[in-house]
Amino acid sequence: MIVKRKAGYFVLSEKTKRNLGGPYKTREEAVKRLRQVEFFKRRRGHW
Repeated sequence: MIVKRKAGYFVLSEKTKRNLGGPYKTREEAVKRLRQVEFFKRRRGHW
């Protein structure tokens, strides 16, 4: 989930609200990071 705060855009986890990246100046940068998080989250179980 992406949240706008005073310092910029942050990527937070849905369940625990932990910070997964940020602050980013633009929403597009935050979306890019969110895609990275989702990609590696799916990939983790395939080892």
